[in-house]
Amino acid sequence: MLRITVKVDGMMCGMCEAHVNDAVRRSLPVKKVTSDHKKGVTVILAEQDIPDDRIEAVIRDSGYTPLGLAREEEKPRGLKALFKK
Repeated sequence: MLRITVKVDGMMCGMCEAHVNDAVRRSLPVKKVTSDHKKGVTVILAEQDIPDDRIEAVIRDSGYTPLGLAREEEKPRGLKALFKK
């Protein structure tokens, strides 16, 4: 699982978070997405990598400004960690 953290400018409230999350869910192959307007980030969990330009376009098209991306491998937790080969 891959964790993609996107710095996002312009989110001001919980509705902004929901707007970004809905746009990402509709347009990209993600397992989970969460946004935090106070921290100015959107975190995407995906099974496969998604190109930067696709992520940035979805966020930009939803009315916000992507400022940068970071990726890291998500470590399995709970039962998944026990059965991971």
